[in-house]
Amino acid sequence: MRKLLFAAMALVACTTPITHAITVSTPSNGAQVTSPFTVSASTTTCAGVPAVSMGYSIDSGTAVIEPTSFSAKVTAAAGVHVLHVKCWGQNAHAEVLLNITVLAAHVSDITVVTPSNGATVTSPFTLTASTRTCASKPAVSMGYSIDSGTAVIEPTSFTASVSASAGAHVLHVKCWGEGVGDQKLLNINVVQATTATPSFSLPSGIYTNSQAVSISSSTVGAKIYYTVDGSAPTTASLLYTGPISISKTTVLSAIAAAWGCTKSGVASASYTISTTKGPQIPSYAIVQQQIDLLPNWRIKHDPATPGTATGSMTVVSDPTLTGQSVKYYTAFTNAGGILYSNTYGHDTDSKNFVYDVHVWLTADSVLSNLEMDGNQVTRNGNTIIYGFQCSGYSGVWEYTENAGTREQTKAHWLKSAALCNPAKWTRNTWHHIQISASRDDSGNVTYHSVWFDGVEQPINRTVMSEFSLGWALGALVANFQVDGLGASGSATIYVDNLKMSRW
Repeated sequence: MRKLLFAAMALVACTTPITHAITVSTPSNGAQVTSPFTVSASTTTCAGVPAVSMGYSIDSGTAVIEPTSFSAKVTAAAGVHVLHVKCWGQNAHAEVLLNITVLAAHVSDITVVTPSNGATVTSPFTLTASTRTCASKPAVSMGYSIDSGTAVIEPTSFTASVSASAGAHVLHVKCWGEGVGDQKLLNINVVQATTATPSFSLPSGIYTNSQAVSISSSTVGAKIYYTVDGSAPTTASLLYTGPISISKTTVLSAIAAAWGCTKSGVASASYTISTTKGPQIPSYAIVQQQIDLLPNWRIKHDPATPGTATGSMTVVSDPTLTGQSVKYYTAFTNAGGILYSNTYGHDTDSKNFVYDVHVWLTADSVLSNLEMDGNQVTRNGNTIIYGFQCSGYSGVWEYTENAGTREQTKAHWLKSAALCNPAKWTRNTWHHIQISASRDDSGNVTYHSVWFDGVEQPINRTVMSEFSLGWALGALVANFQVDGLGASGSATIYVDNLKMSRW
């Protein structure tokens, strides 16, 4: 009997206890959790052999297989459960059982009208929230904080302006009652606000003397930067410190920048300072204003130019000097040209004419010549052509003559000594062109002068320019022609207050 007892004791002493070696970091046994909750566990061995995999299940549910070290989100219904955390090895299995209580999901009494969860807002943004209860008790106060910042206390119904840096944040909207507190969490993305675009104290226009222009932005604390040469302003441009003196034709452009905001858009204004009177026009002269806005303009390819061309006219409000201007868009191939023309009146007798127009060329416009003509059918039924153009080919102002006879006509361009090339005109600004010409009873035309932005260049050339064309008696025609340059391209030109004076 003693020998059997000793044998049994020896057997107990030589046997190694079997351990599962599972470590559960969270939750702990007996924990109270809300669904979903996190299960974190790991092991290297399982029932004394190397572990191959792990897993978990709720009560007697099907196990979810995981690696030998894992962290998983687990969903369970409210109530008391047994959490099985398991492992498997070669021909081995073990598990740890944890008693957990899943609490019912909390429903906040807080109502947030704005912003919504996941909203993108600019700073400052508006927070509107209210509640009557807090964690099922009467609410005493509310408040809010950004991330883990100090709460700002508010009444139980409030609207507040909230500032936050750019980036992702958690907005905590909170309430308090007797012995209780609650909060609603909203994910928001704060982006930079845009600085308000500057405005000018003086509108674009034509002025007869120097002007002082103030610039402002409605964004508090914004700094304004500007240029006076038509270029796009940046924060490296001139800093605005006070009214700007405009003493010559200028394109004024400005942007504004403020801390915490993106830069504003670009604001531009064009000021034409006309310090000279230009052509002398008597008080009794007949003046046809804004011919560019008249209906029934004719648009056609000029057959005297090579290639092809198409054109269109559109009334616009920007850029403008008078409130409305006309956009001339011309597309061409092989230096083709488009003639825009309109009959603006009837007069057989006037002998003096001034062609007056404001022209704006966009930066991407490609053109060789810009032609500004007038026609008049006189009492004898013949047509006087007052032809005038700025030529990119010759680099001067050119004028027309009839190098043939009245019946066998031959229109011919002659070069003046007055320099002009539309390729050299400053882009994106208004230019003022005035052309003075007269005729006699024999069909001779004298081109007196051309004014470009108030600067006179004398022409003083007389040529025969009468043509027998069979046009309607007394017809007065204004022409505006755009000729292309090169194989293909386009030109966008704005015309404002095209007017003709005659006497």
